[in-house]
Amino acid sequence: MMDSHFRGTLCTIVVVFTLPHLSCNMLCPSSCQCHFKGSVKCVGDTITDIPKQLPVHTYLLWLNGTNMNIINEQSLANRDLLLRFSLTHSHLHTIHPSAFYVAPQLKSVKLSSNDLSTLPARVFSPLTTLEQLHLDGNQLETIAPDMFEGLVRLLDLDLSWNKLSSPPSNVFDGLTQLTFLNLGRNSIKKLPPTIFHALTNLHKLMIYNNELEVLEAGIFDELVNLVELKIYHNQITSLPPQVFWSLRNLTILNLSSNRLQAIPAKSFYNMPKLSKLTIYNNPLLSLPDQLMGHMPDMTEIYLYATNLTTVPGNLFANMSGLRSLNLHFNDKLRELPSDLFCCIPKLEKLSLKFNDLHYLHPQLFSGLTTLGMLLLNDNKLQSLPENIFQGLGGVLSVNLKNNHLKTLPGDILLSNTALKALTLSGNPWDCTCSIRGIAKWIRHNEHVVLDRQDVICHSPVYQLLRTIDSLRDEEFNFCDARIVKSRSFSIHEPTKPFHTITTSRQTSVVASVTTPHTTTSTPTQGATQQVTTPTTTPTIKPSTLHTTILPTTLQTHTTTTRPNEKFHLINEIALSDYMSRPFYDTLVVEQGPEFVHHKLHNSWVYVWFLPSDEALTGLLMFSHILLVAAGLFLILAAMFCMCRLNKTMDELKAECAHPPG
Repeated sequence: MMDSHFRGTLCTIVVVFTLPHLSCNMLCPSSCQCHFKGSVKCVGDTITDIPKQLPVHTYLLWLNGTNMNIINEQSLANRDLLLRFSLTHSHLHTIHPSAFYVAPQLKSVKLSSNDLSTLPARVFSPLTTLEQLHLDGNQLETIAPDMFEGLVRLLDLDLSWNKLSSPPSNVFDGLTQLTFLNLGRNSIKKLPPTIFHALTNLHKLMIYNNELEVLEAGIFDELVNLVELKIYHNQITSLPPQVFWSLRNLTILNLSSNRLQAIPAKSFYNMPKLSKLTIYNNPLLSLPDQLMGHMPDMTEIYLYATNLTTVPGNLFANMSGLRSLNLHFNDKLRELPSDLFCCIPKLEKLSLKFNDLHYLHPQLFSGLTTLGMLLLNDNKLQSLPENIFQGLGGVLSVNLKNNHLKTLPGDILLSNTALKALTLSGNPWDCTCSIRGIAKWIRHNEHVVLDRQDVICHSPVYQLLRTIDSLRDEEFNFCDARIVKSRSFSIHEPTKPFHTITTSRQTSVVASVTTPHTTTSTPTQGATQQVTTPTTTPTIKPSTLHTTILPTTLQTHTTTTRPNEKFHLINEIALSDYMSRPFYDTLVVEQGPEFVHHKLHNSWVYVWFLPSDEALTGLLMFSHILLVAAGLFLILAAMFCMCRLNKTMDELKAECAHPPG
């Protein structure tokens, strides 16, 4: 008895809960999907009109990708519970003037991505409770002034991706509750100065990708609640003074990709809530000293692809909360004020890449204690101050590749203990004494230098294409040589020397040092000239400087000319003193040709040098390659001849073994 009662109750429950599903499924058209809660989605090009047989409790109807061309006056009839109607990506081109009279309860109408070119006057006026209207992606060229009359509750209006050119000044007058307006991607050339004055509750205004050439003065004066304004990709050449001053609640402003060459002073004053400012891709030539007002909430700035050569030192002074600064891709930006980043202590990302920076002030980054990423790549930096990164204790990533750096101070990164990623490739590194410190740092921090296999020597020639991390400390022992002032020395001048050091009246190529008056004997064409060196010897241009510095043990000596010998002679080094110390303790060559070989013989040091002329070096290399190629060709030709000779010999032997007849 109990068992049969339980079974009856269970059947009743199943019937009650499955009945709505059965009724929905039975009323749902074959090309639609019906949800038991009341949403219906119909997709397919077989649909030419709104299906008649729909669940009675349908509140959302979405038609997509159909062949429906017309919404006639009865298409929406008998849909008393329908609140949201969407017909998108179809071929709709006509709406009957009375189409929405039968459905005044609609709160959302989306007619996006269709073929609408015109709309009947006041076609949406019966929809007094409408909150959302999307007409984007159509072919609308004009809008009647009374098109939106009666839509007093409209919150969201999207007119983007049409062909609008000059909307009427009063077209939005009745939309006092509107919060979102999108006019982007049209052909609007000019907007009347009062067109937005009724939209006092507007939060987001999109006017991007149009053909605006000017913003009228006062156009934004009534938009006191505006939060986001996007005017990028237009043709605006100038801004009216104080045009943004009424936008006290604005948080996002995008003015990128216009034709602004200048911005009026104080343009961004009275905008204390601004958090993101984008001004890139404008041909800006300069910025006024008074441009940015108090902006404690500013977190992102994009100022790139301009013609700026420098920026005001106080540009970011009122942005204490700034976290990301993108000041890059300005190919004429050559100089940055020393105090430019003084007042943005919370900055986490600084991008200065792809500028024209040649020099950075030693204190430029000293205030950026929280910086995590620094991008300096693709500039023209030739050197960096020793303490440039000293204040960046928490920096994680530094990019220095593709600059003109030849060396870096050895301790430039010692204070950056948190550094995880450093890139240095694409620089013409000079692997002489000055590279010793940074080479040692790279060897000890190989895991940090991400591109270390591409950080290679570009000079001198004997180090060419070596990676910096392959340079060892012992290779730089000569850098520790005792450099003392020479009392006197003699130079042999060959007939056609590669490089010479002379003390003749015409040329004095020596380092700038202070020495007592000394007399140097130099043989010239068989005679000896006496040249008195003054107390202070002038400095010659680095391009001609070849300095030879000898130890104090050197003795005065005069020698005669040995013609046709292409080497320098450094005379009378005490043999016992010389043998007890490395050669480099007694001779240093600075900024001269590359040292190749030396030999001690009869108390003389013979030093050979190779010419550093790039053209001659290239010619020698080409000649070498040509000789190797010619040798290979001759070898192959000889092998071919031997094969032919061998074959001929075999044929002769065969004829001798079997004579004819």
